[in-house]
Amino acid sequence: MGFVRAQGRPAGTAELDPDAADSVPAYASGIHIRQPEAILAKARAEGYRAFKVKVGFDLPDDIAGIRSLAVGGGGERLFADANHAWGLAEAIRIAKGGADTGLGWIEEPLAADAPESEWRSLADASAIPLAGGENISGLDAFAEVIERGTLAVIQPDLAKWGGFSGCLPVARRALAAGRLFCPHYLGGGIGLLASAHLLAAAGGAGLLEVDANENPTRQAIWSPTLEAGRLSLGTGAGLGMERLPDSLLQLTEHYREVTGGDPAHAGSQ
Repeated sequence: MGFVRAQGRPAGTAELDPDAADSVPAYASGIHIRQPEAILAKARAEGYRAFKVKVGFDLPDDIAGIRSLAVGGGGERLFADANHAWGLAEAIRIAKGGADTGLGWIEEPLAADAPESEWRSLADASAIPLAGGENISGLDAFAEVIERGTLAVIQPDLAKWGGFSGCLPVARRALAAGRLFCPHYLGGGIGLLASAHLLAAAGGAGLLEVDANENPTRQAIWSPTLEAGRLSLGTGAGLGMERLPDSLLQLTEHYREVTGGDPAHAGSQ
């Protein structure tokens, strides 16, 4: 990001794409299907109008839970993430059981390395779009998945593989093929900022994934306010951070006191 910072422009609008948007649409993620009400209410109050629930625990309960959620009014959207919990028969069952719910996608209903024949059978049987990508790595692997067409939503995770240089070409290839590009991310604030700039540079109709659960360290780095369902990226250079917030710098001082080490080299301790 040194070149971007030297230019004094946000990452998304520097060498990634000078015409990138200065805000991105977002959805609230990490909502457990068995206890969704409190987090859904909180996310709505924060301005979210799209939500993703975690499923894959008990198939009948998952289907009933999806059907019971009062999501859809006022332009709201609902997605589901199974974290590759099912075999083909179960995945087809939930795809058919939720076919009339307006579910925007089912994420990782099968294992990422499940045979292509199973992904094809599920895609053919499902009226709900299939999503995945956080457990795929490599340009060739993504190119193959995009070409096959079984995934309607492509979701690389730049913190797991590729960073900007790997994931932006994947995003552009996905969009050129008519797929939806939605970067996967569920972690700290810096990775979330990077994912937002990646999405802004890629363009398209995709949404940014934002964990709806409390995470004080992530929120200290970036806790933006939604306006009309979009998060502003600001105008700061690079990812928009010049230094860590004071609340996090205090933690680095505590690390030094406890370990005698430098938090910048914690991985080598």
